[in-house]
Amino acid sequence: MSGTEIALLGFAVLFILLFIRMPVGLTMMLVGAVGIYLIRPQAALPTLAGEIFSEATDYPLTIIPLFVLMGNLAGVSGMSRDLYDAAHSWLGSFRGGLASATIVGCAGFSALSGSSLAAAVTMGRVSLPQMQRYKYDDGLAAGSIAAGGTLGILIPPSAGFVIYAILTEESIGRLFLAGVLPGLLLTALFIAAIWIVVKRAPEKAPQSSNIVPLIERFRALARAAWILGIIILTIGGIYLGVFSAVEAAGIGAVLALIVTIIRGALTWENIKDVFASTLRASGTLFLILFGAFVFKTFVGFTGVAFSIAEWIEAQGFTGMQIVIAFLLMFIVLGTFLEGFAILVLTVPLIQPIIEPLGINMIWFGVLMVICLEMGLISPPVGVNVFVVKGIANDMPLNTIFRGIWPFWFAMLICIIMIVVFPQIALFLPDTMNR
Repeated sequence: MSGTEIALLGFAVLFILLFIRMPVGLTMMLVGAVGIYLIRPQAALPTLAGEIFSEATDYPLTIIPLFVLMGNLAGVSGMSRDLYDAAHSWLGSFRGGLASATIVGCAGFSALSGSSLAAAVTMGRVSLPQMQRYKYDDGLAAGSIAAGGTLGILIPPSAGFVIYAILTEESIGRLFLAGVLPGLLLTALFIAAIWIVVKRAPEKAPQSSNIVPLIERFRALARAAWILGIIILTIGGIYLGVFSAVEAAGIGAVLALIVTIIRGALTWENIKDVFASTLRASGTLFLILFGAFVFKTFVGFTGVAFSIAEWIEAQGFTGMQIVIAFLLMFIVLGTFLEGFAILVLTVPLIQPIIEPLGINMIWFGVLMVICLEMGLISPPVGVNVFVVKGIANDMPLNTIFRGIWPFWFAMLICIIMIVVFPQIALFLPDTMNR
């Protein structure tokens, strides 16, 4: 068989195994190793061992467990609750304000955890009882939690950006900064979506909470100063070039640990939960990376990416046309594949195609991550929807899916705006101190 035929067979087997819910990392590792064996039998075992060892000892990847640890500490220390309370005090009195506060809370927590699932679970447990207490429409309440949680893979520190950076060999710090303004833009678009929903159907947010006195609002903001300070310090330090992304992760984790100790939340039970959760999440991501690099090497051996690039060049397509086609493909794939699977499957194929066309890989990475966010709430897979379902067991799935559509279209608008105005993503990376 030719390299292209082996590549097509490999992708077909990969999709079948993913469809039957075999773990992503193991699937890519298996298919990649077998594929390499079919092309170069003597290279299969050394490649498998070499790629796993290389990634396991890659210094920049220490950023993953450090930021996961920081997010978990923020949860047990109560900093995530403080953030929601502050947002609630300022926004809760407006119609739809509790849902908007949920979005703001998710955005803030995302700046510590880097995980969409952690943001959805943590803020959902805090905000859903409040919205149900004030008789919010179930779809709006669940949709705001599921959509707000997706900000975890866009607002830095983002596990999605870390994996994308490793796969494309781009700067993690530049990708983090590229996600800041799009993250704030998408947060604003989510809030605008809530405003439009409640403007058209006021009964979906029938009752506002009492207006909180100004002094109480500032007190709530002061209680959230710890989490806001850590966010500003880590992201600001990367932007000013004071420290690298990895160093920022270490500083943030230490500060989160200090706050947890000061608040008396570092009990033996919490320590076990925090570190067990950190190890599970980090282990899952590392396994995906191991498999991704084995599979990436297999794709390289087949030469299929360069064959596709030559065909596209022969057709005379522009770089922007190719980018739009790939973004549409990501949106479709997101309806039945998990986000990280899309990321690690497609990037090795796409990079050799679009980079020679002059496409900025930082800008493209932001667009790709937003498309993956859309997949997190798209039926039928919609991982974040099932996370919310786990919090609200009595809420039908179709009710939750019905509530996500305003936010899905907000993401689509965000993508269009970044395509039209690339500086939304590139301004901070282009002006950062290196």
